[in-house]
Amino acid sequence: MKTTRRGLTAALVLSLPLALGACGSSDSSSSSGTPSAAASAAGGSSSAGSSSAGSSSTMGGMGSGSSSSGMSGMSGMSHSGMSHDMGGAAAPFGSGCAAVPKSGKGSFSGMAQDPVATAASNNPALSTLVTAVKKAGLVDTLNNAKDITVLAPTNDAFSKVPKATMDKAMGDPKGLLTTVLTGHVIPGKLSPEQLAGTHKTLSGSMVKITGSGQSFTADGTAKVVCGNVPTANATVYIIDSVLLPKG
Repeated sequence: MKTTRRGLTAALVLSLPLALGACGSSDSSSSSGTPSAAASAAGGSSSAGSSSAGSSSTMGGMGSGSSSSGMSGMSGMSHSGMSHDMGGAAAPFGSGCAAVPKSGKGSFSGMAQDPVATAASNNPALSTLVTAVKKAGLVDTLNNAKDITVLAPTNDAFSKVPKATMDKAMGDPKGLLTTVLTGHVIPGKLSPEQLAGTHKTLSGSMVKITGSGQSFTADGTAKVVCGNVPTANATVYIIDSVLLPKG
């Protein structure tokens, strides 16, 4: 019996430290696992935060860049558009421009919408020229012509032509009158910078224009009193004398 009790006691003494060791190991493992998991979770949270911050930063940067770029583009387009508008054709010039109506079909803006013969018919200062053009049957010819320059004599210009010469021309609409009128038409739209020089007219005659800036004279006698007037198919220079055939 004593031997048995001693055996049991010894077994208990030996097993107790083992059991305690096992508990300690389990507790230690459990304790160490908890901080590890927390650290892992914290790390994941930190990574997510970093990723989120990075994403926000990137999107913010893109938004800022896009907005800045867009505004710059709009600013550039606006400036370009304004420059284009301001860089258009020069306005009509000359003392005779005061006789042109300020509004309606006969105004500069109104004439710009119509072909040249129609545009001239709406300008009271050119009524004699229009009558002559109709008499010669040149309305369609002038209206359908592409890009021409017309030296348009005023009513006063025609009044300076000797009556005998005027009667002769009006009595020969398909001959002399047509020759006189087409002698005032130059192929191509000539700007003021291109106007000076010697040009061949639709009649085959040559007209010499001298001057520069806003002062021009055709064939040494006909002064431009209102120049650079736009129509749908022509540029008009209103002159104070009729150009008659030479010789």
